[in-house]
Amino acid sequence: MRKRVVIAAVGAAVVVAGAAGGVAVATSGDDGPASHQYTQEQADAATRAALKATGGGTANSVETDNENGATYEVEVTKPDGATVDVRLDENYQVVVIEGDSEDSGEN
Repeated sequence: MRKRVVIAAVGAAVVVAGAAGGVAVATSGDDGPASHQYTQEQADAATRAALKATGGGTANSVETDNENGATYEVEVTKPDGATVDVRLDENYQVVVIEGDSEDSGEN
């Protein structure tokens, strides 16, 4: 009986440690509060524009941005599985779509 309790406790500790590690990895690329200076309405509009530009997909994140004259950056996983960064100006017009990885097929 005692052996089962120890095994269960170790198993639970492994699950908790794995979950905590996943959270750390998921937030490690965050540029901090400065990259999140927008309203929910602005984030929703940027997301809609980015998904329209990529032909659909899933928006993974929204940040404020200043690269290439952009105001917003939306990371999108396209329907084909490629991940891209869609940079938008203050009017939610596409400035540039850049591949988030070398095999994304976008320039």
